[in-house]
Order: sequence, then C-alpha cells, then structure tokens
Amino acid sequence: MSRLAQLRSLVQALFPERHLYLRSGGEMRGVVLTPARQMIFAAAGVGLLTWIIISFIAILIGAVTQSRSDQELAEMQARSERWVADREARLNSAVAQLNASGATLGGLADSIEKRHAALAPLLTDLKGEPGAMAAIAPALRSSSTPEDDPIERIAGVQASQERLVDAAEDYARSRADRLRLAFRLAGLAPSSYASPAASGGPLLEAPDPRALAAVLDVDERFAARIQRAAENLSTANALSETAARLPFSHPANGARRTSGFGVRFDPFTGRPAFHAGIDFVSAFGAPILTTAPGVVSYAGVRSGYGKTVEVDHGRGFKTRYAHLSAIAVSPGQRVAVGQRVGALGNTGRSTGPHLHYEIWLNGRAVNPYRFLRAGEHVQQAHTQAG
Repeated sequence: MSRLAQLRSLVQALFPERHLYLRSGGEMRGVVLTPARQMIFAAAGVGLLTWIIISFIAILIGAVTQSRSDQELAEMQARSERWVADREARLNSAVAQLNASGATLGGLADSIEKRHAALAPLLTDLKGEPGAMAAIAPALRSSSTPEDDPIERIAGVQASQERLVDAAEDYARSRADRLRLAFRLAGLAPSSYASPAASGGPLLEAPDPRALAAVLDVDERFAARIQRAAENLSTANALSETAARLPFSHPANGARRTSGFGVRFDPFTGRPAFHAGIDFVSAFGAPILTTAPGVVSYAGVRSGYGKTVEVDHGRGFKTRYAHLSAIAVSPGQRVAVGQRVGALGNTGRSTGPHLHYEIWLNGRAVNPYRFLRAGEHVQQAHTQAG
C-alpha cells in the first residue's frame, strides 16, 4: 500500500463521514459532515487552543518579569535606606561622642587626633613597602571632608581613617599571604622563617590589643586593626628578607628546562636512576648565575659533574652548578645573588651543553623547580601594587 493510500485510510478512520439530523418547526433537516469539513473544524479548534496556551504563557512571563522588576526595585530601595540609616547612625555616634565629651567639639577632635597619631607609625612603615602607596592611595584621596557642619567634618574624618586602616590591612595581609605561599611552594614552613622584625615600636611590642589601646590612647577595636596590619607587615618583611638570602632566583636566564628532579632513565645506561637536580639547555658559554648570596665552598672538577661550583648560602642551603665550560669564582669568595659563577658547558658526564643545577638543604637534595616557582611568587609580592 502506498503512503498516500495509508494517509487516506488514516483520515477516513479519524474523520469518517457523519450525518446530523436537526428537527426544527416540525421539519427534519439533515447535515452531512464530510471528512474535509471535520478537518477544518479540528484545525480551527487546535488553532484556538494554541492561541489560548500562548496567551497564558505570555501573561505568566509578564507577571514573573514584573515580579523580578519589583524585587530589584525593592532591593535598591532597601540599599538606599541602609545607606541613609548608616549615615544617620554615623552622625548619631558623633553627636553621642560630643555629648560624652562635655558637648564640645574639643573632646571628639582630640579623639580624632589620637587615632591619627596611632596611624602614623603604620603609615611610616608602609612608605617603604613595594606598592603600598598605590594600595592606600584611594583611601588617602577620599579623605577630603568639605562639609560646613563641624559634626559632618568629624564624621568624615573618622570614615577616612576607617578606609585608610582597611587599605593598610588588605595590603599587609595580601603581601604576607603571597610570601607565605611562596615558602610553602618551596616546601618550607613560613613560621620557621618569619621571625618578628626587631623594629616596630608599640604596634608589635604590646602583648594584646587592650594594652596597645592603652599605649596609643585609642579604642580597642581600632588598636586591634592597626596591630593586625603591623603584624602582617612585620611577617611580610621578615619573609622577604629571608627570601632574599634563599635560592629563589634563576641560574640561567632564558634557558630551557629539560630533565627534572627525581627518578629518570639514565642517558648513558638507559636504566632508572635518581637525578638530584634539574637541567637547563642554552647556548654554549651562556652565563651561569648564583641563585642567592653566599660563599663559594667549592670550585673545581668533580667526578661525573665536570667543572663545578658550589655555594653555601647559610641556614643549611647549598647550590651546585655543574658541567660548566669555565669557572669565574674561587673558594672562599663571597658572591651576590645573580653574580656570574661560570659558563654553561659540556664537561663531565654530559651528553651535550647544559647546566645541571642542584639545591641541598641540610645535606639532602631537594627539588629546585619548587624553589623556582616560589621565586616567581616572591617577585609578585615585591611588585604587588595593592
């Protein structure tokens, strides 16, 4: 059976010819509903139903959209009301402080001056920090208070002080966290290298915020925030100073790292063997640089390593630079970070020109790649702009 015949059978089955008999005024009339007429009526019914459904969906979407708009408007109004309430609370606080100080501006102004004096040591420490001024600059720029009302001006100064402490806290915490992460990436415990700085005055010497508040003659909450910022800044400085003495720099600028640290297949025997460092490939004779300041403990030829330089950096750290084509330092010589100690070569047990670089901590070889990653984070902390 053809598809057309099948379709005709389906239509006849769904819409068979029907006869309606209508009686009116004693007369009988017959109406024939052909399949074509039935299909027209069915199509009209489906169209009407579709229009009803679409209209209902449109009304529903409009209601949801309107509800969402109303909700957003309510949220905006709530935020505005909270802002107004906060401003009124700030003014009420200033008025309350005026009443508590004998209904004079002198007492509140004295409190403002004391908070400024408490901030001064912290701001002094921040001036020499990388990116600190950029981090707190927005708070400094927003410190102007043009209001004519003395109470408004005092409330504005208080708000500026809070913004300044916020910026100082964020900067100090961010820098300290970056440096802590760098030490953890190198497999080192930050607490072991973050000895408190010798300086710091009362901000670090006070045993708790209450004692510091008494020393600075400010409220305890304000003193606690200043102390947290000072502690983070002190930790960041201690870690930064220590990082400058650890092998966090790169031994061969622009060189490509090849073999990594750990077990690998020995290029001569083809068997698994422990590789105590990482290899860098670059042009023959490229300068090899010390990765931290220290004292040259060895400069000469070592079996398997060829021409080698070893530097003692203190704190149990030593670095080794092997397969050199030339040595530029001598034992006992003090070297600075980034100083040239030799030239890349192919001496010793080597398959081609490259640098074999090792880091040793307390007599044990550690992965130099972790220190290179840590060095990148240290550099980010030094160049951070808030």
